[in-house]
Amino acid sequence: MASPEQPPLPLLFLIGDTGGGHRSAAAAVQQALDRVEPGRFAPVTWDPLRGPDVPGLLRWFAGLYGLCIRLTPWLWWSFWRTSNSPVGLRALRRTIMAPVYGSVERAVESCRPALIVAFHPMTADPAVRAQRTADAHAPVVTVVTDLVTAHLSWVDAAVDRVVVPSEVVADQCAADGSPAGRYVPLGLPVAAEFCRPPLDETQRRELKRELGLRGEFLVVLTGGAEGSGRLRRCAAAILRQVADVDVVVICGRNRSLRRRVGRLAERTGDGRLTAQGFVGNMADWLRCADIVVGKAGPGTIAEATCCGAPLVLTSFVPGQEKGNAEFVTDSGAGLYAPRPRQLAAEVGRLRRDPAALGAMRDASARASRPGAAVDIARFIADLAAPAELGVTAEAAMAGVDVPVGRDDEGVGWPSELLPALMAETAAISAPASLRRLRRSGVLIRAALRDR
Repeated sequence: MASPEQPPLPLLFLIGDTGGGHRSAAAAVQQALDRVEPGRFAPVTWDPLRGPDVPGLLRWFAGLYGLCIRLTPWLWWSFWRTSNSPVGLRALRRTIMAPVYGSVERAVESCRPALIVAFHPMTADPAVRAQRTADAHAPVVTVVTDLVTAHLSWVDAAVDRVVVPSEVVADQCAADGSPAGRYVPLGLPVAAEFCRPPLDETQRRELKRELGLRGEFLVVLTGGAEGSGRLRRCAAAILRQVADVDVVVICGRNRSLRRRVGRLAERTGDGRLTAQGFVGNMADWLRCADIVVGKAGPGTIAEATCCGAPLVLTSFVPGQEKGNAEFVTDSGAGLYAPRPRQLAAEVGRLRRDPAALGAMRDASARASRPGAAVDIARFIADLAAPAELGVTAEAAMAGVDVPVGRDDEGVGWPSELLPALMAETAAISAPASLRRLRRSGVLIRAALRDR
């Protein structure tokens, strides 16, 4: 705890509002810091991708993420794959993401943090650059928020430490040649309200009634902050094929989805379907759910397992969520059912088989890491401690073998990258891409009609 003579140490948390997971992770760590070190730190959360000081073109580009993963996931996969290479990533950083470097540098100069934490992959390298340029002497830490499949941008920047969410990502770091002391497997941070002990059946029924439901078997559908994952079709299939269940769809920021689910609820007319927008009590919905249905988002998986909720996954974002479904099924915490009819059949089977559902609930709780946020907060506090004593980051890290990384100081499109970058994208079939583009146009027009 900071004394009256010792003001709180500023920390800089770098996020990007592409989805809700990066901001949620930063908020969870800040909440844990307030619990374990009350009054000692003053975190400043900054978004250099969609903040007020970045060009409108970058804000527009970053804002396309939600629309892209909902309507054209193949296009996102092409972008993710192309940038998941040294050549592609360097080109991305020097062009579209170039303004991020200036935004982070201004934030560092403004708050002079004792420590910089990157919760978004595109902020790690700019943080290192800003540390060098501003001569800030603040350690830089990356907190990876992708559960299993980590993009190159998460781990290639020359940060001081990388906090990884799973042993799979730790093994990836080791295979890439990172020193063992540089990456630390502490888990994926979630807020404290998700980390309370799971409820028994009686407690779940009481919580359902407090939330305005009948107290029956409850299926909660969630698609993260963007409300992706064909949730309306999944809800309709469950209502058609499974009786005596309540279905709640958490639509996030997807207002179009909420309108469509609301119309479906009106047509159903039996009170079994409820549409919710972006909710502030997500922990309550997960804690009382008998089954959680949704895409394989890392935040949803981490929060649901901390609540001990069985999972049925219906989709994943190509690229960063590829391995999440396997992680859930291999641990026994859930199932993968990509088609609405298959999903409804699995929900019906689990509804009739309490023993199988209970085994999944127990496996879900075992797969969780409810102490991750507190562990990360203590780790950050220890790294920031030398700043209170006036010790530089270099002195604090003396003797630690940390790779130097590349020195990409220039900004702009380097002509020598073009041939290699074209080779990265040449594998994408033009006829297949045109067919997907036409199909995506139909989806986009249908979505716009619902607005």
